[in-house]
Amino acid sequence: MDLRYPNGKVYKESNAENKQIKAKNFSYSNRGMTLEDDINETNQYYLHEGIAVIHKKPTPIQIVQVDYQSRSTAVIKEAYFKQPSTTDYNGVCRGKYIDFEAKETQNKTSFPLHNFHKHQIAHMKQVAEQHGICFVILRFAKSEEIFLLECQHLFYYWDRMLSGGRKSIKKEEIEAVAHPIPIGYQPRIDYLAILKKIYSF
Repeated sequence: MDLRYPNGKVYKESNAENKQIKAKNFSYSNRGMTLEDDINETNQYYLHEGIAVIHKKPTPIQIVQVDYQSRSTAVIKEAYFKQPSTTDYNGVCRGKYIDFEAKETQNKTSFPLHNFHKHQIAHMKQVAEQHGICFVILRFAKSEEIFLLECQHLFYYWDRMLSGGRKSIKKEEIEAVAHPIPIGYQPRIDYLAILKKIYSF
C-alpha cells in the first residue's frame, strides 16, 4: 500500500517503525520491546486504576484507492495522511491537560533534533501558552535510559539549532535538566509520578 503525506510524498517506514510493528506481533512476555509499547501499557494501567485518561492520538488517513473484490478481501492500495501529526499522546489527570511526544534513538551520546518536526514544536508551544503540561519522553535504546524532558528545555535546544547551533542535544545536557524515569512493573514508565512532583497535583 502507498501511504502519502499531504504534499503527495510517499511515506516510508523507518527501521524503528518496522521494529515496532514486528514487536506488536510478539506475546506480552516480550515487554519493553519499544518505548511506545511501554507507554501504552502505562496508560492502560493509569486508566484501569482511575489515575488518568491519556491515549495515543490516531493519525487521520484518507483512503483513495481500495482493491474491493469482496467485503472480506478488501485491500487498501493507496492512502494519504490528511494532516501532519502533532504529538503522540494527550489526556487529562486531576484536571490537568497533558500533552507529550515520545522519541527514541540508537545514538549513545546525543539525541538528534531531526526526530522532531517543526509543526510538533509549534503545537507544543501552543499547549505551553495555554498552561497545559507539555513534555517529551526520550529513550536511549542502547543503554535503556529514559528521561522526561520538559518542553521549555526542548524549545531552548530547538531554537539553538535554528540559530546555527548543534543539531542534537548532548546526553550530558539531557542528564542535567531532564528527569530520569526508571522502568517498573506496574506502571512500566511512571511519568505521572514525576509530573506530580514538578507541578504539585
